[in-house]
Amino acid sequence: MVVLVTGANGQLGQSLHYIATNYPELHLVFCSSSDLDITDSEHCETVFSKTNPDYCINAAAYTAVDKAESEPEKAHLINVVGARNLAEVCQKHNTVLLHISTDFVFDGDKKTPYKEDDIPNPTGVYGQTKLDGEKAIEAVFEKYYIIRTSWVYSQFGNNFMKTMLRLASERDALSVVNDQIGTPTNAVDLAGALISIILSNKNAFGIYNFSNEGQCSWYDFAKEIFEINKVKIDLKPIPTTSYPTPAKRPPYSVLDKTKINSTFEIEIKNWEESLKMTSL
Repeated sequence: MVVLVTGANGQLGQSLHYIATNYPELHLVFCSSSDLDITDSEHCETVFSKTNPDYCINAAAYTAVDKAESEPEKAHLINVVGARNLAEVCQKHNTVLLHISTDFVFDGDKKTPYKEDDIPNPTGVYGQTKLDGEKAIEAVFEKYYIIRTSWVYSQFGNNFMKTMLRLASERDALSVVNDQIGTPTNAVDLAGALISIILSNKNAFGIYNFSNEGQCSWYDFAKEIFEINKVKIDLKPIPTTSYPTPAKRPPYSVLDKTKINSTFEIEIKNWEESLKMTSL
């Protein structure tokens, strides 16, 4: 079974590469943005004709949340046009599409975990383009899995965990917001969940949530990162108002995983447990 992976150099792409040898029954074809430019429909067709994938995991995305506020056209091109191009080429080649979306499609005004059928209401360009990308896929065909995830980190690429450890090596004190609540997601766990969906061969298409279990603030996340890595630093909690950013963050974006768990029987680790298993 051939699985084409876009965005091969990103966190999720590298995490899929990391676990690929555990699944000899799958032939994973990894494409970076230069191998496959999802914003170019002709390029998509060329690559799909050559590889004939049974599944396509779209791990390519514009994810610079704050930068998106000043680069809306670029975010739209990758997150909406790119998603539509992939959906159209998947439909033509009878390929199942697994597309990664985000907790940023929600405004964060809820106080209980978000379910797949909760009404989205993004507050920034990034969240809006990811939601528009979902809609673009849904408008093209029905053979898709849209997986909404949150706070992704790993030993690969750039992410909050690596930023915290880098900053801790450069300074004695750090301030991190403690009033945004969500769930860290280990990209390796997310990669494993995507493979589980493919191997299930269930064709239970639709939107699903996936993150690790539990919830915390960014401050709690940072604190746990430093404790696990035995880093001594003066860590201070601050409110969001003390750390203004161009894009508004959802104050609460915990995702309910009941649907993915019951449909595919995926065992989901607690975020602290998964963080402990992440080696740098």
